[in-house]
Amino acid sequence: MRALYKDAVNETRIVDVTTEALTAVMSGGQGLLWVDLMGDGGSAIENLLQQTFGFHPLAIDDALHETHIPKVDDWDTYLYLVFQDVAYDAAQRTILLPELDVFLGRGFLVTYHKQAIAAVDQVWETCQRDTRWLQHGADHLLYRLIDELVDRYLLAIDDMEEDLAQLENSIFEEPSPALLAQLFIFKRMCLRLRRVLAPQREVVNKLARDDYATIGPKDRIYFRDVADHMIRLYDMSDNLRDLVLGSMDIYLSVVNNRMNDIMKTLTIITTLFMPLTFLTGFFGMNFFQAVLPSNFWTGMGMLALVLAFMLLLPVAMFWWMRRRAWM
Repeated sequence: MRALYKDAVNETRIVDVTTEALTAVMSGGQGLLWVDLMGDGGSAIENLLQQTFGFHPLAIDDALHETHIPKVDDWDTYLYLVFQDVAYDAAQRTILLPELDVFLGRGFLVTYHKQAIAAVDQVWETCQRDTRWLQHGADHLLYRLIDELVDRYLLAIDDMEEDLAQLENSIFEEPSPALLAQLFIFKRMCLRLRRVLAPQREVVNKLARDDYATIGPKDRIYFRDVADHMIRLYDMSDNLRDLVLGSMDIYLSVVNNRMNDIMKTLTIITTLFMPLTFLTGFFGMNFFQAVLPSNFWTGMGMLALVLAFMLLLPVAMFWWMRRRAWM
């Protein structure tokens, strides 16, 4: 748990995360307080949210004990919002979508997450280095946070596209069931992204266009910019899904082509030996039995003639197939 406070003279300092310390800095009414909470949502965090900020028990329960898709709830004096960050592990080919719960009020921003979120850490460090990020109010700070989330989605989708391009190259080189399993993993990740981006886009649209008491008219313009980025993200997720489906089609085409080549080779071999099988089957094993005892040299000549014919026939058929471009 950590808290950052900017007072009326634009001085930023770290505040103890206690009810007394937070109440003291909020009593002035002219600064900006950002409280970032992380953990499993124990009684200490619940009491802090209820006693210090006076949030409704249902909103606190949603934040600490429930898992939601992105949404926004208007509680008149504050907004309760749910977002989801993205973390793509290229080595394990997995995607994580940790939930970020946000309480936005006049002069304060409270964020809660069960695990570390890189976007929150990045904005936190930037606010400590550059106090200008805290000069425009809590609603502008929320815009900065959402914008950082959007940037992380862009990076994750770019990394997924690069890995998918490598998979496509591997498909042409050596298609295998393991590659097909990786494509199905990418397909599931794309579906998860779409399930998150669609409601998250609607949340940002509401922040940009609806009339909320905690969001000023000037900052709605910034939220509109983020909403445009969210639309682009959703389109990129559609393109990524199309790439995955196209890669699966490529895999099936390559496998079918290789199967056709194998069947073609086996068919050619069968065709070349079919006349020989007919000859040996028609004349049988005792073709020279009546000839060899009576006239040895005549029988040997006929044997050599038949062997030469059986040797030249496949060669002639092979040459004819090459002339017809069947091979």
